[in-house]
Amino acid sequence: MRPLFSLSLLLLISTAVAGQDLAQFDSDRSAMRDEILAEADMLQRELNHLKKVVRFVRPSIVHIETTTAGNGFSASSEVDEAGAGIIFKHNDSYFVMTNRHVINQAPLERIQIYLEDGRSIKAKRVLTDRDTDVAVVEVVAERLIPAEVGDSSMVEVGEKVFAVGSPFGLSQTVTYGIISAVGRRNLQLGRQGLKLQNFFQTDAAINPGNSGGPLINLRGEVIGLNTAIASNSGGNDGIGFAIPIHAALGVAEQLIEKGQVARAFFGVRMDADFDAAAAAKIGLFRARGAKVSGVTAGSPAEAAKIQVGDIITKFYGQEVEDDLQLINIVSLCPLDEDIRVEIYRDGKFIEKSVRLAARNRFEN
Repeated sequence: MRPLFSLSLLLLISTAVAGQDLAQFDSDRSAMRDEILAEADMLQRELNHLKKVVRFVRPSIVHIETTTAGNGFSASSEVDEAGAGIIFKHNDSYFVMTNRHVINQAPLERIQIYLEDGRSIKAKRVLTDRDTDVAVVEVVAERLIPAEVGDSSMVEVGEKVFAVGSPFGLSQTVTYGIISAVGRRNLQLGRQGLKLQNFFQTDAAINPGNSGGPLINLRGEVIGLNTAIASNSGGNDGIGFAIPIHAALGVAEQLIEKGQVARAFFGVRMDADFDAAAAAKIGLFRARGAKVSGVTAGSPAEAAKIQVGDIITKFYGQEVEDDLQLINIVSLCPLDEDIRVEIYRDGKFIEKSVRLAARNRFEN
């Protein structure tokens, strides 16, 4: 009889253990469910924020359609172009900023601008800059809402961004990603290319038709003007480029006020032989920056007390890799604000402030 008693006891113990395991399993599942719900609430709050940002910015973004005559012989030869634009206000007038290639040299009567609320407005005048691919269209309408503008000099790799535009003619399309690089240049873009390049790179999906639309941060501020893509297929391959908004606005405001763009001038000559060995010799861990070999008399650089031998490591919030990049950065900077400059001198990093001048003042 003893073996039967032992078997019964074992069965009771096994049943109790199984009951405990099931209770523990149910408890663990309940705890996991609570954690999922708590994290979902947190993610939902973030998602709600993203949706609010989109609703906030959309009234400031327009869809643009242009039509240009192909060969001039018939209406069927017309070529359509579609893109996007950003509403901004300058003094008491309203303008749409977009890319020059979106306007595509179309006459005013062939430029159609559609607001987010469905209204269609006409272009009053158009001004463009070939070197940066920026275009400005003056418009007149009621209830226009200008975009909020962010500080693009503070943008860093890894920031979350939205791209809004009209890919393939689908207006008010929103995509989401991050800033994947800054300071991109030497890109082969289109048949004519762009002379001045200093782009943000993003993996937010940008396709044909996104041109001229904004790149927006989580504060609902425009930080870039979407301009180009790197693609083997003609569509999105995960690499798009945007002009920093401070550069685009600087060009736009000069076009409005003067009809043309005066490029910014700093006033330094640079040492083309500055390399990794030279950088290590003066205490820099890697070859970065542009070494000053001369300073132009009466220039903004002289006023800022830049000296021969200084290494310019950062300009307007952007890391300077070499002298050619510095030229691009300076050329795209505004003329009417103080620019932060970081230099390396005598083993120390020093920050200075400079207000750039128009290059044509120093070209004679």
